[in-house]
Amino acid sequence: MRVLLIEDEKPLSAAICRVLKAEQFVTDAAYDGETGLDNALTGIYDAVILDVMLPKMDGFTVLSELRKSGATVPVLMLTARAELEDRLRGLRSGADYYLPKPFQMEELIACLRAITRRKAEAPVMALAFGGTELNEGTASVVNTATGASIKLGAKEYQLMELFMRHPRQILKREQIFERVWGYESDAEYSSIEVYISFLRKKLGFIGSRLKLRASRGVGYSLEEDEC
Repeated sequence: MRVLLIEDEKPLSAAICRVLKAEQFVTDAAYDGETGLDNALTGIYDAVILDVMLPKMDGFTVLSELRKSGATVPVLMLTARAELEDRLRGLRSGADYYLPKPFQMEELIACLRAITRRKAEAPVMALAFGGTELNEGTASVVNTATGASIKLGAKEYQLMELFMRHPRQILKREQIFERVWGYESDAEYSSIEVYISFLRKKLGFIGSRLKLRASRGVGYSLEEDEC
């Protein structure tokens, strides 16, 4: 799961990023409202953590512009402005939750999981395709016919989730890299091929009918082998 953190206090931002990483969230950080909005509008994030007091563009404006664009990504507002008027303004602007500072990291994680879970409830069937399920609780892929399963590493899970949400659709290498590794990653595009190989082996191990097919020079797609 990929999270965008828009917080101008860099020590706090770094601390939150460390905690999210330990909880298996891939996190990108932005330190001002304009950059944060530009990143959020890419549509690659599963959730946004948004401060209110930001340079260049305040959090309320970021949220308003994000919702005007039609984006439905869950937004957790994280701010020292805890007055009722501010909380109501945030919620009316389209925030999914308003967490005042100071806060406990455990509460932040719980709130983040809650708002992302609510969004995922409707399209849950997107994580089942071709007799194979992706189990978030155990981070594993399961052959529904035989019950055979195998655990996935963090990057393997993120990659498989992306394909399961877009079955039969060719995903460009650039899309895959941005969604799983992020804009600022030092990884090479060759990492995609490495993890695709890992997933193919694990799908084969559980006897899945799913195949990760390469489209030369374009990208990859998740297909169901009818044989």
